[in-house]
Amino acid sequence: MAMDPDTTEKNLETARQKKATGDAAFKAGNLPEAFRAYYEVLLFVEGLDRSGGIAAVMNSGPIDSAAAPKERTEADELVEKVYANMSACHIKRENWKRAQETAEKALSRNPKNYKAMFRRGKALGEQGFFERAEKILEELIKESPADAPAATAELKRLRAIDKEREKVHNQKLRGWLSRGGLETSAADVVEEVASPGTKESRSTGTT
Repeated sequence: MAMDPDTTEKNLETARQKKATGDAAFKAGNLPEAFRAYYEVLLFVEGLDRSGGIAAVMNSGPIDSAAAPKERTEADELVEKVYANMSACHIKRENWKRAQETAEKALSRNPKNYKAMFRRGKALGEQGFFERAEKILEELIKESPADAPAATAELKRLRAIDKEREKVHNQKLRGWLSRGGLETSAADVVEEVASPGTKESRSTGTT
């Protein structure tokens, strides 16, 4: 059953206040309080019953939004901003998977939320998805000049990390191959001592 206009406005006003509380908590470095306030925004804006308690919602993760309405509303804007801010909170905690997921929820409400786009790219890069992160950050550089410096710096950082990881991988591979070669040489030496002349005979084709 649809809420009456007075109840809807009351919930929106409460959601605005909760978001402001969450924003202030985030700036103060109080991430638990920020998360709590942001989840409460979702409860009010998305019309969920609070009787289940905040803890139950927090344990289940971000709430999946219902199908987006045809016209963008203030509620949509609040949900979009809250998910984008939750992504920032997860980045602070280096919870990259959750940072990616909440950024994507914000982008589902508004594909032009450039803060969420940046956070999604960063989170993907931190998880090792360099090609996906690179594509997102390059797109951000083209679409938002204001965010281009930060996106360029992040892109440079991720490329450096990727290059270093590749270097370490190649060094390990060369070391493994080198150890394998030494083992083969040692085996040949043992065989030569046990059967002198056999190896040479095999190599020349003589008997």
